[in-house]
Amino acid sequence: MEKQSLFTRAQNVIPGGVNSPVRAFRAVGGTPIFIREASGSKIIDTDGNSYIDYVCSWGPMILGHSHPVVVAAIRDAAGRGSSFGAPTELEINMAERLVAAFPSIEMARMVSSGTEATMTAIRLARGFTGREKIIKFTGCYHGHADSLLVKAGSGVATLGIPGSPGVPKSLAELTITLPYNDAEAVRSAATRYGDEIACIIVEPVAGNMGVVQPKPGFLETLREVTHANGSLLIFDEVITGFRLAYGGWQTLTGILPDLTCLGKIIGGGLPVGALGGRREVMEHLAPVGPVYQAGTLSGNPLAMTAGIATLDILKEKSYPELEKMTERLCAGFADLFRGKDIPARINRVGSLFTLFFTADEVVDFETASRSDTALFARFFQGMLAAGINLAPAQFEAGFVSFSHTEDDINRTLSACAKVLKTL
Repeated sequence: MEKQSLFTRAQNVIPGGVNSPVRAFRAVGGTPIFIREASGSKIIDTDGNSYIDYVCSWGPMILGHSHPVVVAAIRDAAGRGSSFGAPTELEINMAERLVAAFPSIEMARMVSSGTEATMTAIRLARGFTGREKIIKFTGCYHGHADSLLVKAGSGVATLGIPGSPGVPKSLAELTITLPYNDAEAVRSAATRYGDEIACIIVEPVAGNMGVVQPKPGFLETLREVTHANGSLLIFDEVITGFRLAYGGWQTLTGILPDLTCLGKIIGGGLPVGALGGRREVMEHLAPVGPVYQAGTLSGNPLAMTAGIATLDILKEKSYPELEKMTERLCAGFADLFRGKDIPARINRVGSLFTLFFTADEVVDFETASRSDTALFARFFQGMLAAGINLAPAQFEAGFVSFSHTEDDINRTLSACAKVLKTL
């Protein structure tokens, strides 16, 4: 099999054979598939196998892979130059779209990844407030910047890494980590640390311990506390931005953060991120203010072009229809698992979903961690063999795109029924 040959070659020149740890399949066993091409809801590996894809490049391919309008826009832009390291009108066009879409964003700064966006947001919050401590939540992954790797979710949780060597203890001590969805813990920390806290950063809908929806009042408490003590509230909408609505979770709830971090989807699949927020805060960034951030590829013309094309198409799409498709998939999963008496919880928000192998309600990282990861691994391998590509880790989100069809859903549920007979 070509995938085994490629993985052997990769391990000789790339640590672990992959450029992002979860891709190595260590949580589920076996050899990772290597992708040759993708179109719509399908990906095809180097051995010629086709899969219905629910990873969608971890979210940004909401229109499906290789959308013809986006591909044409990228080709056209590439013909004019791939990078200038100088301003373009495209950056303005993208920033104007973000300002129009998000009620809390008055100014935006383009960066090259979600990690860069969250890293910049933390630095900006510290620079704006003159404080050093931050609050984050166990199981929420905000990229691999030093301050944010403490008790993070996503691949860190998948690999069982509590933090990471290389993060200075003195820096980790500035990060206060609380349970997600625990409003009382937030109030207690605010009382104790008050004027030492620069910001609270949170995924408004958690997607990196698997999908976990905020309890009623949780995000409201974060907004109340940060208003009261003069710290900033940061929403990491790298996953939820333009995924659950045109805009972000904040457009659906009316809970407005001071800063919003974006990524993935606003590049149409190309490397991109953005940071946006109140003008008063954003103008603390250089060259207007003293907080430094820079990047040669920030506002890259290919990424801006792909992102603009994606957002313009999304503006005309029906998010309720996408949610209905995802709801049918998850309801089908639930019926099948119930019929086999296999303990499972399916958390869904919009077109995000996670199938947890646990009988308990999943409301935070502790309850997510009770999942039977060995059983998940067997289920994953069975589904992959049946042509269904799920995230190769229990603590990740699944994604449905506008290119998924009723036939895709039917085939997925049929595969699930067959796999459950083997568990």
